Amino acid sequence: MDVGISSSVSASLYMNQAQTAEQAQMQVFKDALETQSEQVTEVMASADAGAQPDLAKEGSVGTQINTFA
Repeated sequence: MDVGISSSVSASLYMNQAQTAEQAQMQVFKDALETQSEQVTEVMASADAGAQPDLAKEGSVGTQINTFA
């Protein structure tokens, strides 16, 4: 077999393996991003649940300044 053909086939096989590995890495990366996105959504939703109450609507206390800590 010609050396040029052998090296071309070898390079082609190497490139195919590298592409497969890259696709696997990208899938893992996408899955990690989706997981992080879900976690951030949950954290943001829980932050809204603990929001400060509004100022009082009537009376002399709590209608001007919200002092909730």
